[in-house]
Amino acid sequence: MARLIQVQVVGTSEPRPLPPCRYRFPDPLQCDEVGLVATGGDFEPETIIEAYRHAIFPWPHPDGERLWFSPDPRAIIPVGGLHVSRRLARTLQSARFRVTMNAAFDRVIRACADREEGTWITPAIVESYGRLHELGWAHSFEVWTGDGALGGGLYGVQVGALFGAESMFHIVTDASKVAMVAMMEQAEQTGIQLIDVQVANPHTTSMGAVEIPRAEYVSRLREAIAQPVPFAHHV
Repeated sequence: MARLIQVQVVGTSEPRPLPPCRYRFPDPLQCDEVGLVATGGDFEPETIIEAYRHAIFPWPHPDGERLWFSPDPRAIIPVGGLHVSRRLARTLQSARFRVTMNAAFDRVIRACADREEGTWITPAIVESYGRLHELGWAHSFEVWTGDGALGGGLYGVQVGALFGAESMFHIVTDASKVAMVAMMEQAEQTGIQLIDVQVANPHTTSMGAVEIPRAEYVSRLREAIAQPVPFAHHV
């Protein structure tokens, strides 16, 4: 399938081995639909990756930073199921933007955190996911304007054939949507099987996100994380 937009991958990286996690996460299938699985722990790389392997992710709230969730239902975007509107298709065809992968991870996550309405992306999250990026476990997509400005982007975590899209931002209209198209196409072409967006919102739903039962997500996750995928490679 022809790509709607080309992605320039900056370097290639394989996830580096991590030490064993010090913690044992509870079974998320035993939690209620809100999905608060555990509190406490730390944001070490091995802790966060172990959480993802168990369908859990850190989600700081005003009443606590180290909170771990696995909501039911779970929102995903099916591979090949991205909805591209006619207007967005025209934007992609216009070649207004250039897209890179892993060119400016720190700028992307900090831009995602810079929201007037507040954010769950605390300084500790920024630091921790930055370390995950350095170790080859977290990736970013950057959307650049014609004059070289960063117009939007997104970041997330890869474990095997899972990509957990964490957050996105835009300064220029449609730039975050372009980043999502780039991410989805990179996923499809490299063999990613499961794209997690955690909790549905109007933006992700408009682009194809659907909700599935947590038990189904856990089943798909077990299969996906067992598959090695060269996500951050040129295709």
